[in-house]
Amino acid sequence: MAARKGKVGRPSAYRTEYAATAERLCALFGATSKELAEFFGVADSTIRLWAKAEPEFSAALKGGRETADAKVTRRLFERACGFEHDAVKIMQYEGQPVIVPYREKYPPDTTACIFWLKNRRPDLWREKVEVEHSVSIAETLKRRRERARARTAKERP
Repeated sequence: MAARKGKVGRPSAYRTEYAATAERLCALFGATSKELAEFFGVADSTIRLWAKAEPEFSAALKGGRETADAKVTRRLFERACGFEHDAVKIMQYEGQPVIVPYREKYPPDTTACIFWLKNRRPDLWREKVEVEHSVSIAETLKRRRERARARTAKERP
């Protein structure tokens, strides 16, 4: 019996066109590995294997996710600072539709500001305050014992 050459096992279901599809899904909808797996009809672990084995697929996932993250970052920034956009209001006058253009204004959102600052400038805005202790526990216990002895000595007649 002759030895087989090449890879052993079932051939991969991966196709080169999957990279472009995965990038679009990640960029447009923020697709997760689980959602990509469902879309391609494979297991979640298969998506991870494809990303590891196929540099083009890995780069597509990274690029799509960076695009989605940048979009969300921009929207959060706009929400934090306030923004405006053109809009229309459709009304009816004497049985005829009337389209009225106007400028929609959104004021700055305090929650978005706090979220942005805590994540972008944690050195200035984090809630967790770190306290540096310069005294050891042994020294603290020693001082407390001395204070207790001093109180006891005062109480004696």
